[in-house]
Amino acid sequence: MKAARLHAINDFRTDEVPVPAPAKEQLLLQVGACGICGSDIPRIFELGTSKQKYPLTLGHEFGGTIVAVGENADISLIGKRGAIFPCIPCRKCPPCLAGSYAMCEDYDYLGSRSDGGFAEYCLVPSEWHFIESHNPDTTDEMFAMVEPCTVAQHAVRKGGVTAGQNVVIFGAGPIGIMAARWAKIFGAAEVLLVDVVDEKVEFGKARGQNVVNSLKEDVVAAVKALTGGRGADVVIEGTGTGAALGQAIECARTFGTVVLMGNPHKDTTIKLGQHSQILRKELTLQGIWNSHYSGLPINEWHFTMRMLDEGTMQVLDLITHRSGLSDLPKLCSDIYERKVSICKALYSASVK
Repeated sequence: MKAARLHAINDFRTDEVPVPAPAKEQLLLQVGACGICGSDIPRIFELGTSKQKYPLTLGHEFGGTIVAVGENADISLIGKRGAIFPCIPCRKCPPCLAGSYAMCEDYDYLGSRSDGGFAEYCLVPSEWHFIESHNPDTTDEMFAMVEPCTVAQHAVRKGGVTAGQNVVIFGAGPIGIMAARWAKIFGAAEVLLVDVVDEKVEFGKARGQNVVNSLKEDVVAAVKALTGGRGADVVIEGTGTGAALGQAIECARTFGTVVLMGNPHKDTTIKLGQHSQILRKELTLQGIWNSHYSGLPINEWHFTMRMLDEGTMQVLDLITHRSGLSDLPKLCSDIYERKVSICKALYSASVK
């Protein structure tokens, strides 16, 4: 089978490798699609794998069809379709025992520590990782969007968004747009997206979003105008930059919530006056990390799949680039070198 594997930093290529055989509780998934995460690009070209393990098949945003199972797995799973939860928790540390698997202190991970979804087939540790779709019209490409869509959902939930609230989201990429859609699903009255790239602003507007460019407009004034001078109930900062965090603080109303979703790549600083606003407005700063994959209070991954199956959440219009496995290294290189402008790019088995 074909697999796109990282052999060393800046050495990402498509290889021919044997199809793995499932054993015990393992499932063999025929991968239908796998998203290129924003973390995949620096992993390929700058950082390498987290444990410097090579060669490694990358890709953690994926789904497809179960085609074989190990001797201890349920044979009725064969033929079922869905997405994969890529985290392999230790199940022993305090966060795991509390059901907070994203916080595991000694985890493995499909696509960054173990072989993932940039391949024709992928071994999945067990049925526990499988999020089944119950709608035959839910496509493999939609399965590949479950992971980022669930991250967006998690941010909206941790912000406590409820009916009638006003929400501002910094970052109009795929997760930002999906967070805006989740906010509306949860009943938000007004949702405003903010970015600094005209192309992203126009892309969001073309998909029905209210988007402003904070380099060209006074975003705080825009939020005040949208909310009758009150400010936003919830602000989600999705860029990881100090400038956006500072503006997020300024946009939040008194007793509002600022959700820190964006992963910073350098030291983050804010102005003195913005720091003072955290105090004077008694803001709640809420960090988030990935998502929640446990039955209590709710398994966010299964909820995402349900919303996709029902047609309540739309994601396919965010996919701008598709590639087969043979051309995947070039697409990743073009993204890294900024030769292409993407919203969401992915490997799709439908592209030969």
